[in-house]
Order: sequence, then structure tokens, then C-alpha cells
Amino acid sequence: MVRVGIVGATGYGGAELIRLLAGHPQVEIANVYSSSADGEGLEKTFPHVSGLGLPKLLPIDADSMSKANDLIFLATPAGVSAGLSPQLVESGVKVIDLSGDFRLEKGDVYKAWYKKEPAPASFVEQAAYGLTEWNQEQVAGASLIANPGCYPTAALLALIPLMKSGWVKPNSWIVDAKSGVSGAGRGVSLGVHYSEINESIHAYKVGSHQHTPEIEQELHKQSGVETIVQFTPHLVPMTRGILVTAYGQLSQEVSQAQIQELYEATYADKPFVRVRPAGSYPHTKEVYGSNYCDIAIHVDQRTGRVVLLSVIDNMMKGAAGQAVQNMNVMFGMPEKTGLPLVPVFP
Repeated sequence: MVRVGIVGATGYGGAELIRLLAGHPQVEIANVYSSSADGEGLEKTFPHVSGLGLPKLLPIDADSMSKANDLIFLATPAGVSAGLSPQLVESGVKVIDLSGDFRLEKGDVYKAWYKKEPAPASFVEQAAYGLTEWNQEQVAGASLIANPGCYPTAALLALIPLMKSGWVKPNSWIVDAKSGVSGAGRGVSLGVHYSEINESIHAYKVGSHQHTPEIEQELHKQSGVETIVQFTPHLVPMTRGILVTAYGQLSQEVSQAQIQELYEATYADKPFVRVRPAGSYPHTKEVYGSNYCDIAIHVDQRTGRVVLLSVIDNMMKGAAGQAVQNMNVMFGMPEKTGLPLVPVFP
């Protein structure tokens, strides 16, 4: 059994990790940690986990955490993991970080987009970027994993095959993304107030969202081609889900059938990516509560563009589900272990 500790257990990401790991056959939730509610039972914050026999919340202390766990999930805001992860890794504990602290390879880029001091460069260099479908070998051998952001997960799984093919002009990508409100976390703010977001949709951080350089960096690493992406996120009045609609200008004449075949071949052995039939329009509801990413391809011959549709559950494939998938690979377990294989519907 893998002894697991969860830091940030009182947030949405932590709660989703508990839901998944409580049913994982090879995991023991050994400890849960919080900076705001230590000493309390987690059921006080989340009554839905009552009856699981979870340990009391503990304060965050690297020394004691390193002695009591084989793996730590850090479901914390940006800036926390940068200081905590190096201490844990040096003590021999494996770490999966759900924040953005180890995703960007260049410290100056991280500082510019996150407005925080970057993690030590030596630890950033050893962190594996946990987009499991494309970095499985690195994940398997890692002690520190940077779990991808929710928007980059949906965008990269859709864009990478075409970037590698050379069929799309690299700087032509426009990524329009829409997310449910849970992506903002559990903190109270006017931006996620019910009466402010209900029956409304709005863009935010236009041209300045911190997931932009992450998408560009990983497209470059996977394809060898530098690219600039126009990324615009939107908030929609639903709890879970992300829909990415990506537009790319074709660099040559390519048919719908060719691109469809490329994607089906690319993801044929990837259990959590489902390439939809030509002409389909995936809904976020169709992946709700699951670790799937559903992708559909549409070639518009009139405009010479390809349109990619990609949907995930932002709390699952965009956060906790992908983190558990990475844990499975890291510890040599079957990739699907402990992850629900049927989405919640309706």
C-alpha cells in the first residue's frame, strides 16, 4: 500500500483527491493537512466524506510529513509548493504538485506570469510535466511531478498531434476556453458570487492568463516548433467542466479523414483520451466526474482552418484525476487503477 498525504485537503482539489483515493485498492490515505483547520475532522468542512474514517487534519510541517508518507499531493495555491516540495523531495518523499509552481521551466517566465518568486531551478529541472499521455516515461521515473493546469490539459491533448504533424501554421492557433466555476477554488470572492455569475458568461485575464506560457512551452517541447497561442478563458455558470474550441490555419491541403486517422492512431492506446467520430460535438456533461478527455475534429475547407473541440472535467482530468493517473504510473500500477471509467450522467 502507498501511504498518501494530501496537503490542501479542505479545498476542492483536495476533496476530489479524497473521493478518488478512498476507493483506490493500493492506497492508504495516511494523513490530511491544512493550514487553516488543523486538528479538526475533515467531515466538519466536507460532511460528504463522513464515515470514511479519515485522520484528523494536521498542520503543514515538512519534517513530520516526510516521515509519515510515501507520496504527498500538494493541492495548494501557487507559491506554496515552491518552498515545500524541495524539502519533501530531499527527504525521499515523492510529490505530485497540483499548482503551477513547477510547470514552467524558466524562472523569469514564472515570475512574470504568476507574480511570485519561482521555485529553485534545480528542482524545476527535475520535475516531470505530468501530461501522462505524452510524458509517461518521464512520469514513471520522477520523484516530483508538475500536474498540468486544467486549461492546458484540454488544449494540449487536442493540439499536440497536429503541431507534431506540421499541418497547421504554428502561430495561427486561437484557443477559446470555457470553464465551470469550481476551477476558481473554494475561496469566497465577488467573481464567483452566485448572483454575479448566474445566467451570465464572461471572459477574464484576456492575453494574461498564466496558463498561456504553459501551453506554448509544451507545444514547443513536443513538436520542436516554437509557437505563440492566442488564449482566452471564459467563466460559465456551471460547477464542473471545460470546453476548449481551438482554431488553426492549415498549412497545406489536408482532409478531414487524414486528421481523423491521425488522432485515432495517436490515442489508440491511451485509455483516457476518446477521439469522437467525425461530425460530433462533445459536451462537458459527457465527461462529468471522469478522467476522460473527449476530442472532436472538424476541417472547414471554406476557411482552410481546422477546428478542434476538447472537453474535460476540470476537477478530474484537469486536476485530481490526472494526479491519480500520474501516481499510478509513478508507482508502476495500471494507469486506470482507482479511476472511474463511466462518467456521471445526467
